Amino acid sequence: MAEPTPDQLVAQLTALLDIEELDTDLYRGPRQPGGVGRVFGGQVIAQALQAAQRSTDGERTAHSLHAYFMRPGDENHPILYRVVRDFDGRSFANRRVIAMQKGQPILNMTASFQRAAEGLHHQAAMPDVPMPEDLRSERDLRAEIEDRVPEKFRRFFLRARPIEIRPVSPRNWFNPAPQEPAQHSWFRVAGPLPDEPALHRAMLAYASDMTLLSTCTLPHGVSWLTGGVQTASLDHAIWLHEPFRFDEWLLYTTDSPWAGHSRGFNRGRIYSRDGRLVASVAQEGLIREKT
Repeated sequence: MAEPTPDQLVAQLTALLDIEELDTDLYRGPRQPGGVGRVFGGQVIAQALQAAQRSTDGERTAHSLHAYFMRPGDENHPILYRVVRDFDGRSFANRRVIAMQKGQPILNMTASFQRAAEGLHHQAAMPDVPMPEDLRSERDLRAEIEDRVPEKFRRFFLRARPIEIRPVSPRNWFNPAPQEPAQHSWFRVAGPLPDEPALHRAMLAYASDMTLLSTCTLPHGVSWLTGGVQTASLDHAIWLHEPFRFDEWLLYTTDSPWAGHSRGFNRGRIYSRDGRLVASVAQEGLIREKT
């Protein structure tokens, strides 16, 4: 079977995030084509954000969301999203979203929306790293070690993805030496997107769950590919600061200031290539050694 083109991959992701309205404030998210096992957490966050955005007037845009994962999603079933309109003020609005499968909640999320306003401004500077044109894609790096990947992981590890990632310092998947808990990657969707800011926000939410949780494993020299550690997202928060396009390169810089008690805490900052801080991310995840 021919591999999908970048445009086809982007179309698939766009369709995945095009939730269906079943009734007032009730939506259904489609399944990932060919998905097997557990639903990717970024998919649930992005679809929940789309549900919240669909229930809010266009004068307010999402500026933050806070989500808790309760149960793993199952790729064999669609996900239902119930939106609760907790607050509609003159400047801000809040939406609560419950994602459900088979009658049980798998994620709770609260999102806040704001009318455009001006105010005081400052930001942290973007790290000085190589530009994406000077780096190799993660897909090419993975293809080079195809013969070393266990058969049970190979299809997942090598499949074409709609998000292109170019790591500044590629990690060693098989012999990870302990290192500083920080990493930098450029990422973007693999093809052009329409001028729909809500879709760009949803796709960034989808991709923000990539590379983040692995940051807290770096000081410990472990990798899920070697079977020595179990990881899963427990919660996820995003703050959207500035307008951006996700079909243009963004720098995702992450760090992990703490891990303990089988949990790891991770932070992320997302910059446009001209140095604007467009979003911040935080996540705590399960990081449990297998014995």
